[in-house]
Amino acid sequence: MTLVAGHDIVLYRGSHRAVSASSFTIPQGKITAVIGPNGSGKTTLLQAIAGILSPSAGEIRVMGKPVKEVKQDISFVMQSVVFPTGTPITVKDVVSMGRYAQRGWFGMFRSHDRSAINYAMNVMNITDLKHRHLEELSGGQRQRVYVAQGIAQGHEILVLDEPMTGLDLTSMRIIDDVIHAEVEEHGHSVILTTHDLDEAAAADHVILMDGKVIAAGAPADVLTRENLETAYGLGSLHEPADVNGTTVVELPECTAEGDAHEVEEHTAGYGHRSI
Repeated sequence: MTLVAGHDIVLYRGSHRAVSASSFTIPQGKITAVIGPNGSGKTTLLQAIAGILSPSAGEIRVMGKPVKEVKQDISFVMQSVVFPTGTPITVKDVVSMGRYAQRGWFGMFRSHDRSAINYAMNVMNITDLKHRHLEELSGGQRQRVYVAQGIAQGHEILVLDEPMTGLDLTSMRIIDDVIHAEVEEHGHSVILTTHDLDEAAAADHVILMDGKVIAAGAPADVLTRENLETAYGLGSLHEPADVNGTTVVELPECTAEGDAHEVEEHTAGYGHRSI
């Protein structure tokens, strides 16, 4: 079943066209990874899917409705949230913000709101940090707090902007487990951006971008040598090698952005797929 459908959408950042005319679909109840080089429009597309940014042309529909009609049912977690230095905001305060959409800034929390907040902190393993100030935490701990805020909202669609970037192994594992649980145990849908081809290869569905949607579909169909050359503009990729029966496509070393990737068998991560 289709969760999100984009039809000939065009997206701008100010006067800059971030995404040229693109069409795509995203399946319901799956993990979808949006991947591409820096500046390819990944975050812009994610914000449009979440109803934060409106297309200049075309339309995005979520569950068959215009996104503006259902954006309140989408949890969106940004890559980072900046609070002014010295702001006395605790972990529990930040996670509790996930319930404001239901209660408003001045509404009283009910028992199910408190349960949602406690559940989110528990699954993200931050309950023991709940009284700590956000600025006291490591980057990985803060990212877990932001994801917990998204979980606390209780929506069936979770949109994450590069949730794994720059994290320690513990935080990566915790977030990965929560992503699996959202899909496999709760039947929810997860849409995320990533720079890591291994993460994309392990998703159920992939959207490859470079200023527009180049390809969308199953990882094995999207993450081909031809598509990756088109997206990353790297010329010829190395010849694929067979490693223990798995085809490995390796990108040459990158220069400006310093990202060297390879697509190989993925034994842990979103969906446990290999290509």
